[in-house]
Amino acid sequence: MGDCAFQVKRSVRTYRQTIDAKPDVVFPLLCPVREAEWLDGWDYAMIYSASGLIEEGAVFSTSNSGEQRTVWLVTRHDPATRRVEFARFTPHSRTCILKIAVSALGEDRSHVDVSYAYTSLGPAGSRFIELWSEREFLDAVVFWETSMNHFLKTGKRLSRLTG
Repeated sequence: MGDCAFQVKRSVRTYRQTIDAKPDVVFPLLCPVREAEWLDGWDYAMIYSASGLIEEGAVFSTSNSGEQRTVWLVTRHDPATRRVEFARFTPHSRTCILKIAVSALGEDRSHVDVSYAYTSLGPAGSRFIELWSEREFLDAVVFWETSMNHFLKTGKRLSRLTG
């Protein structure tokens, strides 16, 4: 292994969402295709999926301003246990392991436990992690939670501008 000319950084953040629907309603929405129905600003390109939806081994990409496209690989998709996991790779920047687990909360609600683990691959990734504040993380996962609840209640996507 060669010397790293930068300081490798790792950051792990977790959050528990509360969604007003049963787990069997919530889990199918955790799909890059279905996410476009309920999460404003979600933009992806499917690279490979035999079914056209999320499945273990599916590959898709997303883009962030000023960076190369992030490639996502679905490393686990288990409807029986309602768990989905992704490995993400942003060239010359960072990797991310994203784990999501849906569980029942009473009769008609769910907990959605979300965990992001970022590791820098170079100076750009270290800067990303340094700037990835708790507030920014919470803003994103709370908007996701609010958006899914809004969609499940109204059938419509919540706008980021009015959210």
